Amino acid sequence: MFEADTLAVIFVGLMGLSILLYAILDGYDLGVGILLPLDQGNECDTMIASIGPFWDANETWLVLAIGLLLIAFPSAHSFIFKELYLPTAILLVSLVLRGVAFDFRAKAAFSHKPTWNKVFKVGSLLAALSQGYMLGMYVMGFENTLMAYAFSLLSAFGVAAAYTYIGAAWLIMKTEGALQKQAVQWAKKSGWICLIGMIAVSIVNPLINTEVYLKWFSWPNMLYILPLPIVCFALFAVSNQQLKYLPQKDDKNCWLPFVTAVMLFVLCFFALAFSFFPYIVPGKITIWQSAAAPESLSFILWGAIVVVPVIISYTAFSYRVFWGKVQELRYY
Repeated sequence: MFEADTLAVIFVGLMGLSILLYAILDGYDLGVGILLPLDQGNECDTMIASIGPFWDANETWLVLAIGLLLIAFPSAHSFIFKELYLPTAILLVSLVLRGVAFDFRAKAAFSHKPTWNKVFKVGSLLAALSQGYMLGMYVMGFENTLMAYAFSLLSAFGVAAAYTYIGAAWLIMKTEGALQKQAVQWAKKSGWICLIGMIAVSIVNPLINTEVYLKWFSWPNMLYILPLPIVCFALFAVSNQQLKYLPQKDDKNCWLPFVTAVMLFVLCFFALAFSFFPYIVPGKITIWQSAAAPESLSFILWGAIVVVPVIISYTAFSYRVFWGKVQELRYY
């Protein structure tokens, strides 16, 4: 059906799409969990209700991305998770904590709800930090150096801030009243931390990776790629300006911060993808070196043709059904 090189590009594209959608969709619900105010019981219920119909399905994209990595690029899967064994274990534990806390906070005795709120918040924060640390180690090429560990820690807090930012933007769009006003303040504060993290990655990435530097600063790539950081900074400025005037009468423009945050996620992801392509392990393994046999990829592609549109369809349908302002969370 397709040549081996083309199949590798198709599957890395599907994997990239899965990672991007996971970062956006599960990113905002992790952000909501991080923002959970432990001293405001009613606000906690409203915040949990805003992600209630979506949060579990959002993790489907993480499962799909890892599954594609395992099946389509087995040697890269082995290398990456050998290097990231501990943060991966922490991520899995944190996701389990979130799942348990989500159900138990509503079904356990009322006096235990604050405890499960704390567990949900801790699980959300650990998940964000572990993902950020893994991203930092990936960017640093899995080096065992003090600089790599320091940058990975910075990346951990940067990703947690980014999730907090998009989570606050989600709450601005989905809530009303005092909580919406509080979400505006959260978005303002976390947005500045995101900006600092983005600047740090933009500086460090080309400095430590010669190939990335040559990609970004060679002609004619400069003409197309260097405007990306400028556009990102402009979006931050626009978002910060929007937040000054929110909430507005009749809830006008409450969706703009979330759309801006999604655009920032897409641009940053594209910049990282461009920086490292065709390497699936930076500086070590390309997608063609790691790809499974063409016969296997051709067979799996038929499954992907069915599965990916189905996941996109039910995701879109769920968001369509639960569109609008959040309502009280109910368990049946």
